[in-house]
Amino acid sequence: MCTASLSESAADTPVTLHPRSGKGPRDENFPVGSFLLPKRIRSHVAAYYAYARAIDDIADSPHLPAGEKVRRLEDYKQTLEGTLSERTECVEADRLRRTMDDAGVDRIHGTDLIVAFKQDAIKARYRDWDELMHYCRYSAVPVGRFLIDLHGERRECYPASDALCSALQVLNHLQDCKADYQLLDRVYVPMDWMDEFGANVSDLSGDAISPAIRGVKDRCLKATDALLEAARPLPRMIHGVRFAMESQTIVHIATRLRALLARKDPLAQRVALPRWELAGCFVRAVLGRSRALTRRPVAPNGLDSRKP
Repeated sequence: MCTASLSESAADTPVTLHPRSGKGPRDENFPVGSFLLPKRIRSHVAAYYAYARAIDDIADSPHLPAGEKVRRLEDYKQTLEGTLSERTECVEADRLRRTMDDAGVDRIHGTDLIVAFKQDAIKARYRDWDELMHYCRYSAVPVGRFLIDLHGERRECYPASDALCSALQVLNHLQDCKADYQLLDRVYVPMDWMDEFGANVSDLSGDAISPAIRGVKDRCLKATDALLEAARPLPRMIHGVRFAMESQTIVHIATRLRALLARKDPLAQRVALPRWELAGCFVRAVLGRSRALTRRPVAPNGLDSRKP
């Protein structure tokens, strides 16, 4: 769920004045633009993706000082809240405010992201796993909660969604650990685990993973296993067929990526699933949901669980 499951391109969003990474939906680690999501919500999801990409670009800009990043991010927050008049450079926030109001979705799912990106502007190290999970609470969790609310699903889905989004975030950090350190001097692995294995942050610049960094990576993957286990019930909790298939696809992809990261060296190459394996995760999700529908025609609350 996370940015992984945000669908549709944001190409129709006006260009803003802050530095852009040039990234779009095709550059994400997980499927973006899935046709599984109902057509009626795609414009809302596109607006959220454009907003998330815009503020992420501010936080990750190597050209802006920390104070300027925080100022610009605050402008986005206030524009989304409606407390700041429309600004040319915050068009994504203005668009998201309108689409969230139209959809009846709480704006907190947008302002929470600002908390994480402000933190990115001023914080480069994480003391332990709990501190990293607190960051994920604002950098990843809001995306899943936004999608759950947008689909009209129950908030009982939040904990499983939170776990999946946090797992996706950690896997992304492991994929990008070298680039994050070299380009932004950020290290998104717990420093107490670095100390435990005798690793130094400079090891992240190596052409190949050191035994110490491998130990830290494996420790992170083991902790991620608990998140993935907590996330597995999510597709069964979702009543919308398409959204359930989408979430199951993401669970399969996260599980496969976790296994790939266990075998591969993220310092030697970017570790990512090939297209054929992504397609396989989608097929497994569709087949699994189809079998489930034959066994559960009606949801516990009386709603038709086959609704799109």
